[in-house]
Amino acid sequence: MKVLGVDPGTSVTGYGVIETGNGSGMGRLVECGVIRLGGRSPLPRRLHQLHAHITDLITRHHPHALALENAFYGRNVHTTLVLGHARGVVLLAAEQAGVAIAEYAPATIKKTVVGAGGAPKAQIGRVVARLLRLREAPQPADAADGVAVALTYILRT
Repeated sequence: MKVLGVDPGTSVTGYGVIETGNGSGMGRLVECGVIRLGGRSPLPRRLHQLHAHITDLITRHHPHALALENAFYGRNVHTTLVLGHARGVVLLAAEQAGVAIAEYAPATIKKTVVGAGGAPKAQIGRVVARLLRLREAPQPADAADGVAVALTYILRT
């Protein structure tokens, strides 16, 4: 089974693809990285680029499920609203491809992977590396966050 984990954003979106089975323990990291969107480009253009990248990942990897981080509710309402747009295009790409969707709150992801809901990004990266038997944490931190989202799906199902 393959899981695509996504930590959405409108400037940088982290992602990770993990394959389980075949005696690979927690799973094997297939690919991870970030999707960098033109931070100064108009929002519709960035959303289109994000949709295209997620669609490409789904087409290349054929995941069983797409796990997605829920929007957190910060002080800046505009940021939360824009993040909701990014989540929407990721959800659309998964639905168009017929991929199962799971959504997790940021604290749930941290608690599931690290054991503490308030874990810092560096700790998430270290634990992801340990769980997947990697020499070092996925870089940049947004990529490690995407991998953590995929791991949350694997650990909770």
